[in-house]
Amino acid sequence: MLAGCDYTVPLVKTAGMGIDNGVVGLWERTNKDGQTERLLVLPLSKQEYLVSFPSGAKDAMFARASLCSTAGKTLVQLEWIGTVQGGLPEDNRVFQFAAYSVAENTLRVRMLNADVVKTDAGSSDALAKAISENKNNPALFREEMAFEKVRN
Repeated sequence: MLAGCDYTVPLVKTAGMGIDNGVVGLWERTNKDGQTERLLVLPLSKQEYLVSFPSGAKDAMFARASLCSTAGKTLVQLEWIGTVQGGLPEDNRVFQFAAYSVAENTLRVRMLNADVVKTDAGSSDALAKAISENKNNPALFREEMAFEKVRN
């Protein structure tokens, strides 16, 4: 079962931007509890990714992801579709959005802050407007998660 996803509407209904091959691969970080978490990003098509987090864990979740642009920012739109145990979303809160950057072997991810951009947006346009209205708010995104690329 998926819980904790934030939004009921996507920013884009059809993926239109090409993927960034720099994020493809297996990434890992040590979380605040000292546990290693892995993030797997695979190309699903020329415009979409398949994401697994925490990859390899008994509670791993899977998402379809694509890049989108709003308020002058390129974001990753995640649509959580299920778990490694076959759990499916219980409601329509399946979308999350993230800013990211890649430098050398580090992927930095910051999730859109649902305390700033409220989760009750009734349409893609309303969600985009809420992000735009807060684009200069330093709290627009949550705390950064930094992942290091796993070498094969």
